[in-house]
Amino acid sequence: MQRKVIFDTETTGLSHQDGDRVIEIGAVEMVEGTLTGRTFHQYINPERDVPMEAYRIHRISTEMLQDKPLFSDPAVGPAFVEFVKGAELVAHNAAFDVGFIDAELERLGLSKLRNKITDTVPLARRKFPGSPVSLDALCSRFGISKAEREAQGHGALLDSELLARVYIELTGGAQGGLSFDRPLAGEDGAGGRGRKSKQRPKPLPSPVTDAEREAHEAFIATMGEKALWRQVS
Repeated sequence: MQRKVIFDTETTGLSHQDGDRVIEIGAVEMVEGTLTGRTFHQYINPERDVPMEAYRIHRISTEMLQDKPLFSDPAVGPAFVEFVKGAELVAHNAAFDVGFIDAELERLGLSKLRNKITDTVPLARRKFPGSPVSLDALCSRFGISKAEREAQGHGALLDSELLARVYIELTGGAQGGLSFDRPLAGEDGAGGRGRKSKQRPKPLPSPVTDAEREAHEAFIATMGEKALWRQVS
C-alpha cells in the first residue's frame, strides 16, 4: 500500500538552531494517490513568545497558544510520530519542516524522523524550470483556490491540503492514483492475466454493401489481368 502524509508546520521563526519552535502541525493522509480524509492537526505552546514578523505570516499569536499543549504532550509529538509511521512524508521545502520536527523530537530525547522524504520544491523546479515554485505560485498555475489562505493567512492544515492538491498535479494530475496492476471487474488475476477471450457466437455482417462490392469489381476489371488488386484479393 502506497501511503503518504503531506504535512506542514508553522513556527515562531526561521531557525530552530536559534531557539525557534513549532507552534502548529497539520497533515493529510494519501493512500494510492487518493486523499483518505484522515488528518492530523495541533496547535502547540512553544514556551516562548511569537515574534510579530512571524505573526504577520500565520496570524497565530502568543496569547492564542498559551492554553495549548506542549510538543511533549502525548496528543502532539508522540501522536504525530504515530500518525506518520511507515508513510512517505511530503512537504514543500521539506528540510525546513523536517528540521523543526526533528529538533522538537531531540528535545524529548526521541529519535529523528526516519521516513522517506519527498520535497515538492525540486519536483516543481524540474517540471517548471525558471518559474516561481512557491505554494502560492503553484496553486495559481494549477487553478487551485487560495481564497481561504489569502483571507486567514498561512495555516499548517490548510497549507497541507493545498500542497496535497499541488502534489497530485505535479505527479500526474487527477490520475495520480491510477494503478494498472489491479484486475478489472470480472477479470481473473492481476491485470486480467488468465482471462480467456470469448468468441462472438455469430459473426457481424459485413459493412460493405452489394452495390459497393459490384462497383469495386467493375473498377478492378478496368485494370487488366495483372492488376495488383487481383493478386491480393
